[in-house]
Amino acid sequence: MQQSVYSSPLKTACSACNLRELCLPIELSGSEMTRLDALVTRKTAYRRGANLYRCGEKFHSLYAIRSGFFKTQVLHEDGREQVTGFQMAGEIIGMDAISSDIHTCDAVALEDSEVCEIPFARLEELSREIPALQRHLHRILSREIVRDQGIMLLLGSMHAEERLAAFLLNLSQRFAARGYSPTAFQLRMTRQEIGSYLGLKLETVSRTLSQFQLRGLIRIQNKSLQFLDIAGLQALIKPH
Repeated sequence: MQQSVYSSPLKTACSACNLRELCLPIELSGSEMTRLDALVTRKTAYRRGANLYRCGEKFHSLYAIRSGFFKTQVLHEDGREQVTGFQMAGEIIGMDAISSDIHTCDAVALEDSEVCEIPFARLEELSREIPALQRHLHRILSREIVRDQGIMLLLGSMHAEERLAAFLLNLSQRFAARGYSPTAFQLRMTRQEIGSYLGLKLETVSRTLSQFQLRGLIRIQNKSLQFLDIAGLQALIKPH
């Protein structure tokens, strides 16, 4: 195991986790939740820059992000990295490998993070016995499909400032869903990584953020971001 990965001695049951409503079905009964608790085999912490899994590795488990932030990326033949997503606490990661049993991307911690490992074969067995769990798995997969479609729309039909505004607003919504401020937060990713994800050059991302700041839409210093005019950002991505 990599030196940048360290095990956690703590075991927090799913039933007691404050992210339960985000990553697990809230309609499970007490006995069903106990069975799901037993399914989560271990909780592991990853240092910033450590790989949760790598492209080409055999698929065994899904991972519920308990704390921290990850990015998924693929490597082009020329060595360039293409960011395919950013994942935060309360989200499930690893679903890229369900169809092929092989991970199709790398998952890298953007900050010190902690995940709960969920063996997929056992999860499938349990979901067949607990309809609510199976429905929730289907919802997660559907959400991923919708997200992929949204990214395609983002990259195919929006200009640079629209892409960046949509990205920032999406982060705001996701932070709000976790009980954090929707108007002031830290960007865990670099401008280079944002550009890779949105199909923009680093210079374009930096210039557009500066324009947003000059127009009074945001205040940004290093990785600290504050929204000053959410309506103004939303107006940028409304249909023309």
